[in-house]
Amino acid sequence: MLSRSCVTCLKNTMIFLNFICWLCGAFVLAFGIFLMMNSRFGSLITSFWPIFPANTLVVTGTIVTCVCYLGFLGALRENRCMLISFFILLFILMLVELAMACILLVMDREIDTFFEKDLQRSLETYKQSSATGNETLKDDFDAVQSIFKCCGVHNVSDWEGDVPISCCTTDPCNSFPQENWQEGCHRKAEELVCKELSEHWSWCSSLFIIQFLCLCFTIPVFCHLSRIGRGYK
Repeated sequence: MLSRSCVTCLKNTMIFLNFICWLCGAFVLAFGIFLMMNSRFGSLITSFWPIFPANTLVVTGTIVTCVCYLGFLGALRENRCMLISFFILLFILMLVELAMACILLVMDREIDTFFEKDLQRSLETYKQSSATGNETLKDDFDAVQSIFKCCGVHNVSDWEGDVPISCCTTDPCNSFPQENWQEGCHRKAEELVCKELSEHWSWCSSLFIIQFLCLCFTIPVFCHLSRIGRGYK
């Protein structure tokens, strides 16, 4: 049987871990909202919008924040109902996170194919649009080409001679004929995504470890409260 001091230490550790987890979830949520408000590429991605980075961050951040707040309150108030609800929800959340990680690893090529097709569709729509048509899509595609210093989906020949000024290598573009970037945007975007995923992998792993520790600390605290008959008030 655990001593009261040991249980207090476990409870305080659990409160601290849940608070850290809540802060991480709040940061992820805020960053996702920031991306949604400032993203200029949303109109180019349609095939897999549910896993678009901004959407994924908002959904994940909201769920993590709510679940960890429940665990924080449950440990602080020594409420068994909150603790068991927290344990079940966090366990389900971790299973979903593992499933999403496996899907991203297994379907990496399929997702890349969807992304390539979306860019190609956007380029064709751009070329067929009138001067005042599809302005949002054209602005987004121009922004992609300017930021990534690329042209077309695979290379500059995708534009079939009608190359937009956003492909120009100089700013302002004052040369005639204009000099264009030769590399396609699909490869540039793929390299950027791979780089960002590798950089954020450690953060995702750390958050998952914190969630796992919260699960581990919940069990002895809940069992102790059950033995002394507390926690449903």
